[in-house]
Amino acid sequence: MAQAHPGDAELHTNTTAMAAIRNDDPRPPARWRMLVYSAIGVFMFFVPITIDGVSTIPLDHMVTWVRRILGPAERFVGLAIIAAGAVYPFATGRWRQGPMRMTFAFLAVLGFVTASMVVFGFGPSWILDKAIGPFLLDKLVVPVGLIVPIGSVFLALVIGYGLMEFVGVYLRPAMRPIWKVPGRAAVDAVASFVGSYALGLLLTNRMYRGGRYTAKEAAIIAVGFSTVSATFMVIVARTLGLMDVWLWYFFGTLVVTFLVTAITVRIPPLSRIPDEVHPGVEHHPEQPVTADRFSVARRAAEQTLAEAPSLGRNVWLNFRDGLVMVMQILPSIMSVGLIALLLATHTPVFTWVGYLFFPLFALLGFSDPGLLATASATSIAEMFIPATMAAGHEDFVARFVIGVICVSAIIFFSAVVPAILATDIPVKLWHLVVVWAERVILTILLATPVAHLVAALT
Repeated sequence: MAQAHPGDAELHTNTTAMAAIRNDDPRPPARWRMLVYSAIGVFMFFVPITIDGVSTIPLDHMVTWVRRILGPAERFVGLAIIAAGAVYPFATGRWRQGPMRMTFAFLAVLGFVTASMVVFGFGPSWILDKAIGPFLLDKLVVPVGLIVPIGSVFLALVIGYGLMEFVGVYLRPAMRPIWKVPGRAAVDAVASFVGSYALGLLLTNRMYRGGRYTAKEAAIIAVGFSTVSATFMVIVARTLGLMDVWLWYFFGTLVVTFLVTAITVRIPPLSRIPDEVHPGVEHHPEQPVTADRFSVARRAAEQTLAEAPSLGRNVWLNFRDGLVMVMQILPSIMSVGLIALLLATHTPVFTWVGYLFFPLFALLGFSDPGLLATASATSIAEMFIPATMAAGHEDFVARFVIGVICVSAIIFFSAVVPAILATDIPVKLWHLVVVWAERVILTILLATPVAHLVAALT
């Protein structure tokens, strides 16, 4: 008998949707919420508007407005979040949950110490160098610390009122033949890409423990779709000067990321992970959609809408989760990011790792293959570092490709690696390192023609 886990039951399967149609369940009240709330969320993330001569998405405008209001106080806001993040693993006892958790707990303390030095202007010169500590704090920590909680409010509108479930039903026929995962993974994949890797990994782990995914399916989703959220992509695009082609960048990155995943699922190590369910759990395979697909999609969306909390509660829950997320991410940016920048600036470590990618950039005709190879290598430490190294590069195609790598590589030690290793999914550390290298190589090959196409069309 399968062990029950709270929240593990999948609410959006074909069976549920078909039962809803057969039973002609009453429709949820205020169905306008799905259209109105989802439209607001889509507008905030995907519709560029021009304000004061700057064309970007409304979310980016809002963060700029908040930063303008805060002024010099924004550094103290970032420091306060980092301080809370340094205390969090010790207050909750999470630091005791294995050596990886312990390592990142102490790295969070290092991040707080580093941020304090930058904010109050004391410490060694190699930390106070404007291209090291102040850069991490002002260009990464502060923007991320603001955009994730603010963005999570509007993500609640995108993922909380049925839009994703409706779209997910239509994506189901592609999931098994292309990515070797059940159709139900469509919602999981979109939640990861549009929402966050944390949300995606939470859903994936629950589905694996509940018998809805096998070990291989869960691993594919965890390392293939659990990328950074749209809010983080805004930071990357701004750093690389790509906001004027935001929609091209967003959808180009989405296409490349999912194509890379389609390839990596067919080669080791992902292809060799056992296709077995969680020990002691009954398998719940997905049933095909046999009725009218629109009706199934509509009822799946309406079920989510019926179970959705009030707007105020949903916004609060997502805002709270966004704060918890940045509490865990910002200290890592200041510590792991610092280590990566120091290694990239003062040692040849990432230059050596970059030799793996140098031939690709050289063969594809890039003018500065050494810099781009080294920048790509740093993505395993922290997804933002490649963007910082390529920022200001005169070649649009180079900046675009690096921007895609920041997202499509997926695996980075400052956040995603410990998050995946904390789940029940049977993925080993060496699996993650190998998959990272595969993903970077494939992303370079696929993103380069996309970047040239965007350059020609814009």
